[in-house]
Amino acid sequence: MKKLKQLILLFTASCLLLVTFYSCSSNDDGGSNGAAGEGTIVAKIEGDTFTSMKITSFASVVTGGAQTTLTMQGNTSSQAINMIINGYEGVGTYQLSDSNVFVIASYMEPNINDPLNSQTWSAPYQDSGVVGEIKISEETDTNVIGTFQFTCKNSNDDSTKSVTEGSFNLVKQSF
Repeated sequence: MKKLKQLILLFTASCLLLVTFYSCSSNDDGGSNGAAGEGTIVAKIEGDTFTSMKITSFASVVTGGAQTTLTMQGNTSSQAINMIINGYEGVGTYQLSDSNVFVIASYMEPNINDPLNSQTWSAPYQDSGVVGEIKISEETDTNVIGTFQFTCKNSNDDSTKSVTEGSFNLVKQSF
């Protein structure tokens, strides 16, 4: 009888270990790490390649009260991508949807010579439904890594932009 109890205990422990290792996979909710080099955001904007400069790219994690917000930003000399997750809970998938305005993303084309003529496309937008997602696959003490894609709309002229094949590996600033 003692051997049977030991066998059952060993079997149970093995099953728990398998479940634990399987559930800790970085692909569960946050997807893959993507192709971005450390300190950058990469994506395709309407099929054209976007790679942010390291000096203008960062992730910021701020906790106030019971709320945590993750802000991610990356710029080139003529473009910018910004993503904000209010209610951030770590590794996982965050949908961009008009039913959840606490997760937002934007693509910008700043006009340095005429700032009032800068263009911004935002997601989600009114009556958009689900227009994308941000997947956090890994968060360490120093970096936030993941992938994203979204369709965004310009409120000035109702044009849309597709931001696809996005990934980030951003140095994290905590406050």
